[in-house]
Amino acid sequence: MKVRGERECQDCGTRWSYYETGSISCPECESVHSVGVGDRTRHTDSPVRLDLTPVRNRIDADATRDVATAAAERCREYTRQRGFIDAGALQTLDETFAAAVVLQYVGSHVARELRVTDDEELYFLALLSGADQGERPGVDELPSSLRVPFGLAVAHAVEAYQRDVRTYLNDDEDETARRLSGRIRDHRKRIEALDGDVDPADANRLLHAARDLGRFVAGEESAYVTADNWLTGIGGSVT
Repeated sequence: MKVRGERECQDCGTRWSYYETGSISCPECESVHSVGVGDRTRHTDSPVRLDLTPVRNRIDADATRDVATAAAERCREYTRQRGFIDAGALQTLDETFAAAVVLQYVGSHVARELRVTDDEELYFLALLSGADQGERPGVDELPSSLRVPFGLAVAHAVEAYQRDVRTYLNDDEDETARRLSGRIRDHRKRIEALDGDVDPADANRLLHAARDLGRFVAGEESAYVTADNWLTGIGGSVT
């Protein structure tokens, strides 16, 4: 949506950046009587931060299934509020968002299982330890039993990012970027059609391609080449 980036309190006159707070309430007097000033700008992101500390603090006290449920829900709440257009500028598909989506799907899987293997638990805990810092285990550490939730997580993250890329390109047309985005979409739909059951390395390549798409749209010309290379490297590449 397009919003006015600056707001003014009608009670005390304070002005603040809506982009920074995401709130119409005055930061000084807390009044909700404020008006937007200035031009409207495309903006989809929110100033939210992922903090998994409260979940990590439950590891020694609660069952793994309960911890996984809490982690998945916290990540779901975070990703639901995130967007990738900030004050009219397209942002990169960041690792914190990607790691949060993977943790959401892996956590949901672990929470549903009657029996969780040691490998699954170790991977889940590794995700939980660093997702809010944009860190996640390499795909070579992914247990085969988590292949499906990982694939679905990547498809979810890429689709969420492409939604904002399409919105951005509606305002700033770029046919080359649209074609590249279309190739990424085709791979994403293939993952969805296979219910996430794809080579995790290929899913990870698609995530990198989506990230480079954003860099290309933002003006980094060389990112087109790297995005193309990531897509070309995917097994059973869609042409």
